[in-house]
Amino acid sequence: EDLAGGVASLSLDERFDLLMSIGEECIQPDELKRLLQNKPVPICYDGFEPSGRMHIAQGVVKAINVNKMIRAGCKVKIWIADWFAQLNNKMGGDLKKIQTVGRYMIEIWKAAGMNLDGVEFLWSSEEINRRANEYWPLVMDIGRKNNIKRITRCCTIMGRSDNEELTAAQIFYPCMQCADIFFLKADICQLGMDQRKVNMLAREYCDDIKRKNKPIILSHHMLPGFKEGQEKMSKSDPTSAIFMEDDEAQVNLKIKQAFCPPKIVDKNPCLEYIQYIVFPWFDKFEVVRKENNGGNK
Repeated sequence: EDLAGGVASLSLDERFDLLMSIGEECIQPDELKRLLQNKPVPICYDGFEPSGRMHIAQGVVKAINVNKMIRAGCKVKIWIADWFAQLNNKMGGDLKKIQTVGRYMIEIWKAAGMNLDGVEFLWSSEEINRRANEYWPLVMDIGRKNNIKRITRCCTIMGRSDNEELTAAQIFYPCMQCADIFFLKADICQLGMDQRKVNMLAREYCDDIKRKNKPIILSHHMLPGFKEGQEKMSKSDPTSAIFMEDDEAQVNLKIKQAFCPPKIVDKNPCLEYIQYIVFPWFDKFEVVRKENNGGNK
C-alpha cells in the first residue's frame, strides 16, 4: 500500500475525520473544524529530540500520522530539536553526534514511506540562530509570564519527573518548546500525550497575550512498553520496544516475551501494537492457527 497516497480532493468532513483519527485527544475539535474551513493549508508542527535509537512508534506511527496530515491538506513542519537534546544532555551533550542521529531518523522515515514532499525538516540550532532576534524575546516573554512551579510541572515533556533535580538549562526547555509553536507559526501541534503540558502552556500564553487564535492540540496515543506496567516504551530498556533496526529474530523474541494476558484487553501492549500499527498499515490482522485449533482468524 502507498502510505503517502497523495493529497486527494477530500471534503471538509473527511479532512476533519482524518485529522481526528490521529489524536487520542483534540483541544478543541470545533477550533480544528473552523481552521480547516478558513485556512487552505494549515501548518502542523511536530518535533523530536534526536536522542538515540528509534522505536517503532517514532518510526512507523509517526510516518502514518504525518501522511494523514498531508492527505488532510496540511503542511507539516518537523522540528529537529538538536539544541534541545543538548540541553537535555542526550548523547553526552555532543551536538555533532546529536545531529548525526537526526539525519539517521530522517533516513528511517524515508524508508518507512513518509511523504517527504509535504514535510519541511527544520533544525532548531540553525533556525534559532537565523532568527535569534525573533526567538529569544519570545522565550523570555513566556518565561516572564510563568513562575518556576508552572514551568517545572512541564518538565515531564523531557522524560524527567516533577521532583527530579533539574539543571538551570532544563528550566529553559519548556519555555523554548512553547516558543517553538509560535516561532514556527503552527496552527496544529501534533505531539504525543506526554507533551500535553507544554502544549497547554502555549494555549494559556495566548490568553496572557490576548491572542485569539490558539494552537490546536492533537495529541497521539503513547504506545506502552512490552513489560507489565510499562506506560511507555523506554530507549534505556531494549526489551521494552521494537526498534527500527531490529532484525526479524529480535522482533519475534520481543513479541514472544511480551506481557499479553489472555482475555484482558486493557493495558495489553500486544493488542495496542495491533490497533495502532498493524491495522493502520495493513487494514487487517490475521491469527494463523492450525485447523484443529479452529483455523485462521
